[in-house]
This record gives sequence, structure tokens and C-alpha cells, in this order.
Amino acid sequence: MASWANAEDDDAIVLVWSDRVMRRVPDWRFFATLASISLIGPLAIHMYLPAMPVIKSTFEVSDALVGWTYSAALVVMAAATLIYGSLSDRYGRRPVLFAGLLFFTIGSVVSGLAGSFYGLIAGRVIQALGAGCGLTLARAIARDAYGHDELVKVIAYLTMAYTLGPLMATLFGGVLVDTAGWRSLFALAAAAGVLIAAASGLVMYETHPKSDSQRKPSGFIREYAALFSHARFTAFVLQSGFSSGVFYPLAAAASFLMKDHLGRSGTEFGVYFIAFPIGYFLGNLLSSRLSQRFGIENMVLIGSLVNFAAIGIQTASVLAGYLSPLILFVPGGLSSFGQGMALPNAQVGAMRVIPSLAGTAAGVGVFCQVFIGAVFAQMYSLFADGTPIPMAATVMTASILTLAAGATPYLLKRRERNVEGGLGR
Repeated sequence: MASWANAEDDDAIVLVWSDRVMRRVPDWRFFATLASISLIGPLAIHMYLPAMPVIKSTFEVSDALVGWTYSAALVVMAAATLIYGSLSDRYGRRPVLFAGLLFFTIGSVVSGLAGSFYGLIAGRVIQALGAGCGLTLARAIARDAYGHDELVKVIAYLTMAYTLGPLMATLFGGVLVDTAGWRSLFALAAAAGVLIAAASGLVMYETHPKSDSQRKPSGFIREYAALFSHARFTAFVLQSGFSSGVFYPLAAAASFLMKDHLGRSGTEFGVYFIAFPIGYFLGNLLSSRLSQRFGIENMVLIGSLVNFAAIGIQTASVLAGYLSPLILFVPGGLSSFGQGMALPNAQVGAMRVIPSLAGTAAGVGVFCQVFIGAVFAQMYSLFADGTPIPMAATVMTASILTLAAGATPYLLKRRERNVEGGLGR
């Protein structure tokens, strides 16, 4: 019977992984393809944001119903990440990746051709089912191909590339909605799915060792239980999740408030939205430079503190009666900066807990990141009343929880050092 908590077993797995995988050094084409795989999520989520007010008018539905086309996609995408992570640990990264890309492309086509609101929801569900493969497998493949020593830096650079997705998707999405209609968004997504699949077929080689794929006598539940038995793992994935609980409702609320409350166009929303991915990009850039010097736990805590401070400023401004694009997007950009600092470190910290379950850990991490974000986005949709107050209450709650989860690994590490220091006396 295998024991996932056995450090010697994990060390042996790392040695096998290093011997079999690291013989092949990834080049710039490999990284570019890996980055493009991570863009599937933004194509399904962020590019849709400018279309929500238009779809609301087209199908004559309420804010809560159109919110479901956003949050339901997040929930499905979150659930799919668990499946993709575990399946890729068993059967390899490539076949699971291509299955996800197929679902994503089919779902984009169904959404674009939808003749009813419920047809759109069905297409969004299929699209999200496929989109769940992107970030999960990108992280797992990066762990396979680049090794532990470079993983924080590679994940940071990969996440920096990922930020181009929200930046381009939301900006181009706003322009497309204003010029070609909301259906054009899904035509673009379908074309991107085909191109990414073609690039992956040409460049992406199998990175998961056969020995790891065959060494899986336990089931999904036992693997998840093994991971969540570690407080550090739980704290890292919850920090990622609650920080997304800040971003997703803020992004959804900004879309409606910009159009319905401030009278701005979808293009203007896309331009202002750039503050989010730019902040995220800069946070990742700083993380890639400082993580090895200051350590994972410190970077997660600092990022959580920045997030909390930014949302605190925004909430105070809203409660004081101020609302403008700058109130929405400047603190939002600073919050994204803090998330960019913390997220790569939280991801790597979670995958390091049990190295043999790196794919599963990546899947759980993305699940928490997307599912908790979806929960908070739906909370906002349920209480939305055309004012910024529900947004402020939702994101402030998520920010407090982000700080609590982000402080936990730091406190655990500090306690471990104190115990080691006491034993050494």
C-alpha cells in the first residue's frame, strides 16, 4: 500500500521524474505553447464580461440570470480542473489536454450559434468544461518540464503570460461587442481553440513520466484527503481561492456599473479593465525577482496584505459616496498586483507538499481559485441592486478571508522555526 506522506517515497519519485523528463530541455516554442494553453480560461471568462449587459438586453433577462452565464461557467470550469489534474497524473498530460481543447472549441461554437438564452447557457457549460484544462495542465506541465529549482520563476513568467489573456480578451471583447455583436466573441474563441490545439500537437511533448502515471493504486478521494491533511496545502489553495473571490465579483460588478450606472461603453470598460491584468503582470514580475530571496510564505503574506489594503481603500470610497471608473479600477489594479505577488508562490507551495501528486494539487488549486471566485461572483449577482454597495461588501469579505489564509503558511513556518530552535538548544 502506498503512503503519500512518506518523504523517502516522494524523493524517489522526484529522482525518477528528474532522470526521465529533464533530459529534454524545453525551448522558447515549448514555453510559448504552454503560455497559449493558459489563455483558454480568459477566453472563456474575461472576454465574456463586456457582452453581459448586451446579452441581458438581447434575451430580456434579469441581472441574476445573465450572471448565471458567468458564474455557472466558473463553477463548471472549477469542477473540471479536479478531473483534468487527476486524469493527467494517471494517463499523461497530452491526451487529457487535447480532450479539453475539443470541448472548449465545441462549446464556443454552440454558444455562438445559440438561439435562446438556455442554449447559450448550454454552450457556456461545454466551453467551460473544456477551459478547465488550461491553467491546471499548464502548471502541471511546467512542474514536469522545468524542475523544482526553477518552478517559482517559470510559474511567475507563465502567469505573466497568462495576464495577456484578460488584457487582450476584455479589450478586444469590448471592441467586438460594439462593432460585430456578442456572437463574434465565440467565433474568436473557437478559432483560438483550433489554433492552440494545432500548436500543442506540433510542439508539446509528453512530460509526465510513465512511472508516475502507473503508480496510482489509490483513488481520487484518498489523494485529496492526503493533500488536505496538510495545513500548508489547505492554506495555500484557500488563499488563491479567496483572492479570486475578490477579482471575479469586482470584474462582474464593474461591467454592469460602468454601463448602467456610469453610462460608459463596452470599449471603455475594456480599456479601463487593462488596469487589472497590468497590476497582475507587475505583481508576477516582482514575484519572479524576489521569491527566491524572501521565500514563498513571505511573498504570499505580502501579496495578501497589498490586496487587503487596496480593497479597503475602495470600500471606504464607495461607502463615502464616491464612484467613478478610477474608484473601480485603480484599487482593483492594486488588488491584482497583490494577487500577482502571491499566486505563483501559493501555486508552487501547494504543489511541493506532495510532489508525486503535483497534477492533482494543481487541479485542486485551480478548482479552489475558480470555484470560490464563482461563489463570490454569484453572491454579488444575488444581491446586486444597481448600486456599488453589494460589490463593496462582497469583495471586502473575500479580501479579509484572503489575508487570513495568506497569513497561515507564514505563521506555520514561523512556528516550525521556533520549535527547531527550541530543540537545538
